[in-house]
Amino acid sequence: MGLLYNFIQFIFSALNFILWAYMWVIIIKALLSWVNPDPYNPIVRFINDITEPVLEKVRIILPLGRAMAFDLSPIIVILIIYFLQYILRYVEFYYVLPLMFTNYLR
Repeated sequence: MGLLYNFIQFIFSALNFILWAYMWVIIIKALLSWVNPDPYNPIVRFINDITEPVLEKVRIILPLGRAMAFDLSPIIVILIIYFLQYILRYVEFYYVLPLMFTNYLR
């Protein structure tokens, strides 16, 4: 049972890390938009390739982002990431951990 618990905890930690890293990529994308970098730079292209699909979906859902002076989609994506991280922690601590500890007590 300990191996299963470690595997589930690894999955939750990996998902949390992926969300955390993606949040920082979104922040870097927003900062890069202020300085107008070279669009042919491979790092800039990579950041655009992994962020634009998500940001574009938020821009479609939130039409005010295009009418305003600045784009709100990175802020909304970061808030969604925080919400997903909260849900992951909630599920882990209130559903997975008690289930594992009740199996240890048997």
